[in-house]
Amino acid sequence: MTASPAPGVLYPDIAAHGSLAAALRAEADRAELSVPFTDKTEYPLGALGAAAVASTLMHRAPLHIGAYTQTRRWSIRGTDSFLGYALIDGATGDLTEIARVAQAWHDGATLDDIRQAAAFVHLTGLLEVPDGDPARLIESKWQLIRTEARERNWPAHHALIEAAYAEPALRALYPFTSHTTLRFGSTIPRATPSSASSWMRTRGTPASTRSASGPWTRTPPDLRQPRQPQRRPRLFSLLIWA
Repeated sequence: MTASPAPGVLYPDIAAHGSLAAALRAEADRAELSVPFTDKTEYPLGALGAAAVASTLMHRAPLHIGAYTQTRRWSIRGTDSFLGYALIDGATGDLTEIARVAQAWHDGATLDDIRQAAAFVHLTGLLEVPDGDPARLIESKWQLIRTEARERNWPAHHALIEAAYAEPALRALYPFTSHTTLRFGSTIPRATPSSASSWMRTRGTPASTRSASGPWTRTPPDLRQPRQPQRRPRLFSLLIWA
């Protein structure tokens, strides 16, 4: 197993600034942008490897920027605040592109405009639901799953997703995938604060994930809320294998 290079070897310029956030702020200044990047010290590379920028839109969580550990590259992931799934993700080796995307995310630009800000940005298909309307959140998750299915080289999977979406009774339920099944819930799970150790992998892969099976989150013990009594959701499954 190949050991990861020291952060100072892959990112000497970042080390010279003291943190990724500081390096991004300098890059933004050169591009005449104003982006409030903040340090994220709890990640594998510490402040040299991760930064974040908040959005002025309440339904958007902060945009996370994370460094790869095996090669010089950064990933981005911008999630919604209700479901915890990515609205945008992507990876690039250009800090100026990241600064432009971060500015657009912070300022509340539309997802299409953010995509126009840099070619590396990938729109996951998740829809923005500013008011948290349950019916719109369900439709948003359906669009995420449908987009993912279109992007995968698995015709049977795509056909199943589309067939299920065409059924009004199923389309009204909250969908999610698990291994080889498409499942449905009668309630909508809500996002929890993500753990830094869950967000970034330590062997050079980016934090972002395009899987619709669930947000890559783990709630730290000190952030967990007491469990409240609630109606047990009903779950339904369909096999993906044809």
